[in-house]
Formats: sequence, C-alpha cells, structure tokens
Amino acid sequence: MSDLKNIAPLADFDWDSYENGAANAEKASQEAAYEGTLNKVNEREVVDGTVIALNKREVVVNIGYKSDGVIPMNEFRYNPDIKVGDVVEVYIENQEDKKGQLILSHKKARATRAWDRINAALESEEIIKGYVKCRTKGGMIVDVFGIEAFLPGSQIDVKPIRDYDIFVGKTMEFKVVKINQEFKNVVVSHKALIEAELEAQKKEIISHLEKGQVLEGTVKNITSYGVFIDLGGVDGLIHITDLSWGRVSDPKEVVELDQKLNVVILDFDDEKKRIALGLKQLTPHPWDALDANLKVGDKVKGKVVVMADYGAFIEIAPGVEGLIHVSEMSWSQHLRSAQDFMKVGDEVEAVILTLDREERKMSLGIKQLKADPWENIEAKYPVGSKHTAKVRNFTNFGVFVEIEEGVDGLIHISDLSWTKKIKHPSEFTQIGAEIEVQVLEIDKENRRLSLGHKQLEDNPWDAFEGQFTVDSIHEGKIIEMLDKGAVVSLEQGVEGFATPKHLVKEDGSQAQLGETLQFKVIEFNKESKRIILSHSRIYEDVARAEARAAKKEAAAAKKSTKKEETATIQNKAASTTLGDIDGLAALKAQLEKGE
Repeated sequence: MSDLKNIAPLADFDWDSYENGAANAEKASQEAAYEGTLNKVNEREVVDGTVIALNKREVVVNIGYKSDGVIPMNEFRYNPDIKVGDVVEVYIENQEDKKGQLILSHKKARATRAWDRINAALESEEIIKGYVKCRTKGGMIVDVFGIEAFLPGSQIDVKPIRDYDIFVGKTMEFKVVKINQEFKNVVVSHKALIEAELEAQKKEIISHLEKGQVLEGTVKNITSYGVFIDLGGVDGLIHITDLSWGRVSDPKEVVELDQKLNVVILDFDDEKKRIALGLKQLTPHPWDALDANLKVGDKVKGKVVVMADYGAFIEIAPGVEGLIHVSEMSWSQHLRSAQDFMKVGDEVEAVILTLDREERKMSLGIKQLKADPWENIEAKYPVGSKHTAKVRNFTNFGVFVEIEEGVDGLIHISDLSWTKKIKHPSEFTQIGAEIEVQVLEIDKENRRLSLGHKQLEDNPWDAFEGQFTVDSIHEGKIIEMLDKGAVVSLEQGVEGFATPKHLVKEDGSQAQLGETLQFKVIEFNKESKRIILSHSRIYEDVARAEARAAKKEAAAAKKSTKKEETATIQNKAASTTLGDIDGLAALKAQLEKGE
C-alpha cells in the first residue's frame, strides 16, 4: 500500500460560504461566462467552420461551438486538396446527439446554397471548382456546389478529346456558361478558361508568321479533307492536296495523330486566323527530278490512281502523272468507257505520246504497244477473203461488225441475203452474234471495210431464172399483207409479190394473210431479184382459153354452113330455065343479106 501524503488545506478557504452554497453560485457564473464565449447556433442552419483535423475517413470542423463536428471525408471528394485551416460551409443537423456530439453536413450545406452560388458564378464569370463524377452521352457529369452540371465533350479542352475516362475523378476549374432556370440545368466549360490564355499566346505567335516560314507542329486532328496542325497555341490546316506530291485518298496514309513534323506556311488571311500549311512543299517537285532523257515514244510503267469515263491517270512516279485517253486504249473505234480496260490500282505499261515539262503534263497510250491492224490490212484481209466477225451495231441500211479489235466493217442490208427482203438488220441477226463475212472492198483512209454475207453462197437467182419462168405456176403462202399488195413465200425461200387485183379469187373474194394458193409468174427480173405473181391470172387465163376455143368452134361451124348453102344455090342455078331468072335473083339477094 503506498504512503499517503498529508496535504495541508488552504489557509484562506472560506468553508462557511461553501457550506452556504456560495460555491454553486460561482460555478454557475463561470458556466455563464463560458457560454458567452461560444457561438449561438440553430439547427438546420448553414454556417462557416474551420477544419481543425482530418484523416482519410473524417474531417473535424470547429464552428465555435462547445463541441466540434465530424464530417465524412467523401463529402469533400470534389476538393482533394482540403487541409487544416480551410474554411468550409456546414449544415447543422443536430446540436447534440445521444453522445453529445455536434452533427454537421457539408453536402447539405453546399446543396442549400448551391443554386444561388451557381447563378452568381454565371453573372460574375467566376472561376469555380468542380468534381468530375462520371461520363455521360456527349460529355461528363460534374459536381459543382453539390449540383450535377453537364460538361460537353467539346468544352473539356481546346483540342479534341479522344479519352474521356482520364478526367473521371478529377477536380478541375470551370466557368458556368449556361443555366436553364426552368429545368435547373447547368452547363459548365473548362475550355473557356484556357481560351483567353491561348488567345493571347495565339496573337503572339501569329504576329511573327510569314509566308514560306518553316515551323514544327503536332498533328492535332485528321479529317477527310486535310490535317490540323497545332503550331504551339495556334492551328493551321494542311489541305489533302498539300500533303504529298502524289495523290492521297486518305490523310491517314501520310500522317498520324500526335505526330510531330515540319510544315511550311503557304498563306493566311488578313486577320491571320486561317493558316494554310504545306508538307509536300518541303521536298522538290517530282517533275523537276524526272529523268531528263525521258522522251516521246518511250515506254513507262505506272499505277492507275484515278479513273474517269474519258480516261485514266497513271502515276509513273510520286507526283508525276500521265493521262491515257480512252481513245488511246484500243485501236477499236467503238465508243467505250475507260473502266472497260482498267481500274484503280492496276499496274500498266504505256507509251509516252506527248511530254510537256514546263506545264508538267504528259499523255500516254497503251494501244501503241500493239501493231496498228490497218498497217497491213490488204495482206491480212484481202478482197474476197472470208472471216468471222462480231455484230457491233445496227443502222437502217446495214450491220456494223468487228473482225478484230480496230478492224470494223459494214455489211449493207442488200448484202445480207440473196432471197429475203430484209427491212431492218435486226430481222436477220442480233448484236453480239457472230456472222460470216467476205471482204468486198477496202477503204484504208477511213479505216472501214465493205463486207458481204450473201456472197458466201452462190447466187440462187441463176437457178431461179429457169425455175420461175413467166407463166409457170407455183404454190405459195401469203406471209405479209401490204398496202400495195402481198408478199408470197415460194419454194426454196424465194419471195414474190402480188398486187391486190392479182389476189382476187375465182369466187370474187380477196386472198387473206396465211392462205396457201397457186400463183402464176407474170414477171421475173434477175437483176432486181423480183418475181411478180398472180393468183387471179390462173383462172382468168383458163376462162379466156375456153372462150377462144368456143369462138373458134362457132366460126368453124358457121363456115361449114355457108359452104353447104352455096353448093345448093349452084345446083339450082344449073337447072334453072330462063323463066326462073327472077326467082334466082331473089335468092341471091337473100343470101347476100344473110352474109
């Protein structure tokens, strides 16, 4: 057991007063004095407090009350830089809980004052802090004074943002740019804070710009029409045509994002807000480096870079192109599209037709790689020679055919068939079909052959001359009715013609289309290949023949009767006496009258 120390009582302590309650009065006085030093606070009120301690979980805030309040640290996540001594606004939820603890909320305090502060910030263009909570469609959600505000993707930075997620969880500075009072919507911008600073930098940079100046820049954005370059606070555009001396279909073929490269200033407007940049201009023009020995007639190889109906552009070196016109792609004279011969990306060989180094133009041809088929046309396709051709086109007067590429000919409609009367070539053949031909004539100057098809067979009209003689009768079928008559199909494919009056049948009716009848040849012309027919002439000739026979028979009978009468008279005259003279004279007069 430890020793107890004897402590002497205070010599001047007034025990009597203590016993009479004076001590309690003094205590109450002291408590009143202490209460007077504390702030008077009311519940559900917002006041300012001072951070006196903090850790990862909690923040201790003194508001001048007899106890301090403890607030969860997550209510300050929008402000990760909070520290001891900072003044924060708090909402008094309860002056004392069961444990006598002052209950405060920073989150509710911010929400209570938020709308007034947001409106004040918009009016005064105040720079405020906000906590980026999460991504949303088209931008981010930002906690500002406890209110969820919208930060559009275009307002995050002056340059396009490719990864929004890197901003989530960050506290950043913003300006309020728009408030919808009706729907309580707030839009903030971070870009607006840096634009003013960049504008000052931009003015400084562009004040020193000069045409022809070479600067280093960074690829900021790539579009279908060009590349935007960040020159250190000011942007310039390299148009797609200024990226390379060669043709570029996609700028991404030449540059990539964030790439650093040297560019030359080509032009800018009076206010120097639009700056045109060039990349290809930093290298010599390919035409200047073109082989000095290259000349017309030389063969070159290249790649098809652009196609058009009228021709193809061939790149024989980056930035050096030549045009192959469609007329120089084939010896054929048929109108065709260049796409029939080649396509973009094809590797082709061609011959230089023209070369203008000053104008940086050249024309090329590929048909020149083959011999001109008309050079030795007489030897290859002599008159009388027979060939197979392809039908290319029709006209009313004939058929255009191609024997080989570049060698065309015309078969006149009259040279298609010996026997058929052809009104249009489409009745005889069709486009794309093959047809046998014989060369009749060569027109080298106009590069055209006169051809025939019927000449491949003997002229049947030589034989027809002995078969379809005038007055010969043949069976025929009416195959076509015309205003002037009918076309009649005879044996061996021969066609004749009969006028309407020769189509009248014996009963008086008119012959109709499709009828098969007997026809008599009334005219044959080998030179014009014409046979004129008649159906009515058959029965008309029979009738005439019968009439002639009957007339002849009647004449013969009459002649016989006259002879008999004459003999009778002569006999009577011989036996007549002088007394009968008057009677004989009367008989003679009677006979003469009868004749």
